[in-house]
Amino acid sequence: MNQPQRFLSLDVFRGMTVCFMIIVNTPGSGAEPFAMLQHAAWHGFTPTDLVFPSFLFAVGNAMSFSMKKFAQMENAAVLAKIFKRTLLIFLIGYLMYWFPFFGYNESGGISLSPISHTRIFGVLQRIALCYGLASLLIHYFSTRTVVLISVLFLIGYWAVLLLFGNAADPYSMIGNAGQYLDLHLLGDQHLYHGDGIAFDPEGILSTIPACVNVIIGYYAGRFIQEKGKGYETISKLLLAGGLLILLAISLNGVFPINKKLWTSSFVLITCGLDLVIIGSLIYVVEVKSYMKWTSFFTVFGKNPLFIYIVSEILLIIINTLFPNSDFNRWINNNFFQAIAPGALGSLLFAICFMLVCWVVGYILDKRKIYIRV
Repeated sequence: MNQPQRFLSLDVFRGMTVCFMIIVNTPGSGAEPFAMLQHAAWHGFTPTDLVFPSFLFAVGNAMSFSMKKFAQMENAAVLAKIFKRTLLIFLIGYLMYWFPFFGYNESGGISLSPISHTRIFGVLQRIALCYGLASLLIHYFSTRTVVLISVLFLIGYWAVLLLFGNAADPYSMIGNAGQYLDLHLLGDQHLYHGDGIAFDPEGILSTIPACVNVIIGYYAGRFIQEKGKGYETISKLLLAGGLLILLAISLNGVFPINKKLWTSSFVLITCGLDLVIIGSLIYVVEVKSYMKWTSFFTVFGKNPLFIYIVSEILLIIINTLFPNSDFNRWINNNFFQAIAPGALGSLLFAICFMLVCWVVGYILDKRKIYIRV
């Protein structure tokens, strides 16, 4: 059986996504990060807002290779594989938010962290659900049908927000339909509280349009495999990306680009930018053969989910072992802020932390250890 052709550009894209996700997720505390390294407060768009949807887009790319095996498998085996992977990634994400499962109480003793206060949805959970739904649609329906369903997801989500949200401001944080649904089904204590209120940017309803990021990533990957690494592929990717960006900007006035709501215009602009980036990477890496710089990012791309999990729990472990240290703040204030006060020091901390995670990936790669979920 012929081995599928490898595309270094897709591996680099996946690695770049993980790399920048770690940087924007772990700024040094005690200093305000650069504006471009922060998410938009509500409506609007920053480069940081592109990172997570690009991860979903990369999941779709990977599916365009892995799902070829489904054609030779029995229906029960296909369903088992999809649901097993979906549940496993979702469970890992949930346990990661519950981790380390205990905390220090006011008297200094140890007590079990209550499950009643654990966030249910999140980044890995969204990846799991989007992977599962996109896999089922792509495997069981024709391309035409999947495209129509994707359009329905985007238009239908818009309609639901307008019909069931606060009539005065259906796109507000506390008045959107997704917020109402999450509070009703999950309750206040199971949501994200990082914005000062119980609101989950990876909630139930907004997961539906996020599936389209995976679906477009899948068809982009399949298109690249079918058409090859030439100028025709690059030009069509750039054209499609440009059209999606233009459509998103056109819709922005009536359906604002908003990551935390994952609006349909947000899906369009992020997929458009990802198509442009992929096309550019194919030109640089595959056509012009500028490859010396790529090995750094492929280390991330070979164990993406595992390295992301390491980045999320590493500081938690350190701060759990040394509960009074606040390692993140301490090392940033005493080292990085001393070298470069303000946002630059915060960025240096994030880059150094990313490099620590890279070393973990490098060791695994050298030992040919690739952890698949």
